[in-house]
Amino acid sequence: MSELPTLDPLDHRLNAYRPDLAEVSLQGKVSADRFIEGEPARIAVAFTDMRKMPDPACGLDTQLLFGEMVQVLERRDKWLWIKNDADGYVGWIDADVADDQTNPATHTVCAPRTFFYPAPDLKLPHKGIRSMGSLLNLVEEVEVRGTAYSVLATGEAVISKHIRAVGNIDNDYVSVAESLLGTPYLWAGTTAFGLDCSGLVQLAMRMAGKHALRDSDMQAASIGTEIDPGVKYKNLQRGDLVFWRGHVGISQGDGMMIHANAHSMNVASEPLDEAIKRIAYLYEKPIGFRRPN
Repeated sequence: MSELPTLDPLDHRLNAYRPDLAEVSLQGKVSADRFIEGEPARIAVAFTDMRKMPDPACGLDTQLLFGEMVQVLERRDKWLWIKNDADGYVGWIDADVADDQTNPATHTVCAPRTFFYPAPDLKLPHKGIRSMGSLLNLVEEVEVRGTAYSVLATGEAVISKHIRAVGNIDNDYVSVAESLLGTPYLWAGTTAFGLDCSGLVQLAMRMAGKHALRDSDMQAASIGTEIDPGVKYKNLQRGDLVFWRGHVGISQGDGMMIHANAHSMNVASEPLDEAIKRIAYLYEKPIGFRRPN
């Protein structure tokens, strides 16, 4: 019998509230001294870490990508208490990683990883790196020595083949996940430089125009519809999700599964039945299965 979790409508990970302060949308639902509207801000670095507390020693909860928009609910010393627009996640980030630019993104990075150059010339020393899913506001395209570059308002440039217009999506989110094979495992990672299990699901689905909440228990409670995997998991199709307590994998079809995992310490593909046996030996069998819409 399925043991999939349910979503708590007041989960602190998705609702910004404390005894002294809360987001205005929670007025009448929670108690707080003050309710406020957030101030929009944009992540202005390649990626940044989000934590439960404003403390660099606090473990990571998730990460935010370049160009993502957030709502700033409090500024405290060198920290911001924010809520992410894309998935609603709440936490603390370094104040230096955000700016007040709010121009809507025109393009997204679709290659696993790409470089930023100070101008349209790949021979110049690069200025940084960007992950798949990063959001860009581009103003023009130029060609230099046969290579097409897309230029930001700041003058920085990216390879045009590595980006696509916002709204253009992949047809198969599993193929996106497969393009990330070998990416190192990182607890709370959401970027093509390091991913955890639910980060892989969220990023791959985002590139295919599908919404996924951040953590595996949230995904187990919300994505698509619950399904019966059948005897020896014969009913599973490509794209179905396999959930354990605290872990999720993606069915590739033909008895294979892809997942970011701490056994291989990367994004890996392996036979589903072997993964189930290995994980059951240490922990337990899957608690449920879901098919994305």
